[in-house]
Amino acid sequence: MANDPLCLTMGDPAGIGPELAAKAWMMRQTHAVPPFFLIGARKIFKPLQSDCPLIAIDDPAETLAIFDRGLPILEYDGMADFPDGLIPGRPDKAFAPFIIKAIEQAVDLVMAKKVAAIITNPIHKQGLYSAGFKDPGHTEFLARLAGLPPASSVMMLAVPGLRVVPLTIHVPLNDVATHISADKIIAVAKILHQALSLRFGIEKPRIAVAGLNPHAGEGGTIGGEEESIIRPAITALRQDGLLIEGPFAADSLFHIDARKTYDAVLCMYHDQALIPLKTIDFYGGVNITLGLPFLRTSPDHGTAFDLAGHNKARPDSLIAAIKMAARLNA
Repeated sequence: MANDPLCLTMGDPAGIGPELAAKAWMMRQTHAVPPFFLIGARKIFKPLQSDCPLIAIDDPAETLAIFDRGLPILEYDGMADFPDGLIPGRPDKAFAPFIIKAIEQAVDLVMAKKVAAIITNPIHKQGLYSAGFKDPGHTEFLARLAGLPPASSVMMLAVPGLRVVPLTIHVPLNDVATHISADKIIAVAKILHQALSLRFGIEKPRIAVAGLNPHAGEGGTIGGEEESIIRPAITALRQDGLLIEGPFAADSLFHIDARKTYDAVLCMYHDQALIPLKTIDFYGGVNITLGLPFLRTSPDHGTAFDLAGHNKARPDSLIAAIKMAARLNA
């Protein structure tokens, strides 16, 4: 599969996904972007054709031969029925079936080993919910399509020099402590360890675990989760042979010298993981889904409806996601 093309889903067509796809193709030479093709409705991308010619394909295998001449796009049955009247920046629930279909077809291709990996452009979950979408987000939907329970997939965010995994994701801060358990820490850490070893080629992965409370609880005087939940989970993981340390105070875990001591950080909640990552590299973050039977990456940002149609969106994160998918598949 190392020589197979990469598949990019269209994402929400009212967002910046189409613009980013075109810019990634236009920067293929200056930024060494590996060959990829789009899966989605061709009419979405027609306004971009003056700068980024589209070439219709019937098979992903055609991608490599034509990538330098134009951006390959694969339309499946029904995609030609995408509704007219798309206005950048204005989502519409009528787009939802086509967005979902593109993701489903991409998963079919990667499961059939016809593509090396999938890269997913951002979706607008609220718009999908209004059309009957049942999953909390992209990651859980992909796990279900792969025949796995949602807990089997884990979100990693990466930039050069830092990889983070949030134990809880879109949970209100007030509820985070109730969503943390030793079993969950153990399960996520094992998925992370396996991915660092198999996907990233790290022989002996080193994992650091952040505490939940200030100063990692300071021995139980500032919250008890570190002593009652996090530390016992780390002890159990070390007994299983993992090189894992913590819990560490999060405020001293991400400086340049600390980052030399581990390969990834298991964080307790969303912002604890993403604030340091986006501070280091706001534009180039990559979302990597761990625990799936295939490789999936995505840019670390949303649909950005406010930027759509203004030619102001930066493709850094999408380009990084495409290149990361190629590198992890090599």
